[in-house]
Amino acid sequence: MSEPARVEMTEAEWRARLTPEQYRILREKATERPFTGALSENHETGNYHCAGCGALLFASGAKFDSGCGWPSFMIPAESKSVTEHEDTSLGMRRIEVTCAGCGGHLGHVFPDGPRPTGLRYCINSASLSFTRVE
Repeated sequence: MSEPARVEMTEAEWRARLTPEQYRILREKATERPFTGALSENHETGNYHCAGCGALLFASGAKFDSGCGWPSFMIPAESKSVTEHEDTSLGMRRIEVTCAGCGGHLGHVFPDGPRPTGLRYCINSASLSFTRVE
């Protein structure tokens, strides 16, 4: 798979494109409150895209109910659709997940997910858009 096309915008363009909540999460690395996101309880078949640039990030077949309050996925839709970075904010070591297309903050990945990957991509609903597939 090739690298996703890089989307670059000014902060003013991002603010115009995103809702205030999306901007706060995608561009300022905030986190939505648990159990408040529109996609946490979504069980439809389809694809999850970056709310910032539209890149395909996750498929519904990789989504599972972790009980953590955010949409959780076992694996990205494509290996190069997300990037991972060490995050030492809040006095702990975590792995931040960002969109490879626009660099938007999505959430974090943890090593406590189900088999076969053992990973839990814990993603903010506001950083995602969903497209239903029949």
